[in-house]
Amino acid sequence: MKIGYCFTGSFCTLERSLLVLSRLVSGGHSVTPIMSESVYYTDTRFTLAEEFSRRVEELTGNPVIHTVRDAEPLGPKNPLDFMIAAPCTGNTLAKLSRGITDTAATMAMKAHLRSDRPLLIALASNDALSQNLESISRLLNRKAVYFVPMRQDDPTAKPHSLVAEFEKIEECIALALSGRQMRPIFV
Repeated sequence: MKIGYCFTGSFCTLERSLLVLSRLVSGGHSVTPIMSESVYYTDTRFTLAEEFSRRVEELTGNPVIHTVRDAEPLGPKNPLDFMIAAPCTGNTLAKLSRGITDTAATMAMKAHLRSDRPLLIALASNDALSQNLESISRLLNRKAVYFVPMRQDDPTAKPHSLVAEFEKIEECIALALSGRQMRPIFV
């Protein structure tokens, strides 16, 4: 299967996402990596941007798409069978739910959804149960959009935060390919 794999700026979950990417590549999937500009260019306490991009490119054997211009052909011109956004920030989620395509990741997802092919979102947001809740609701009602089940990672210190259960991504892919959303969504 040809998979697009988007990384957005939840920097603390990038390593968890990289483990999923590794399993997908090991499973024989052809993976096109896509990064929001913040992931591609920003050094953080979790990872150095250039090092992370290099690791992703070595793992997939493909260059990272990191511009809106390079992401646009992923729709009709260069179709993928499936797309994953892991991690998907609340910011990216809000943009996607409103059709805003100002990053490589949002453009890739929008272009992919033009043909109603499945998109799986692994949300990681400190504002999911507040400012991003409307975006979750909007996308739950959109054809071909699926969510990885998510849970509160620290209900006391971060009462509005939700993080996807990354270890369930492969199971979610199988369900989404059959048109089904894994339940429960909030665990």
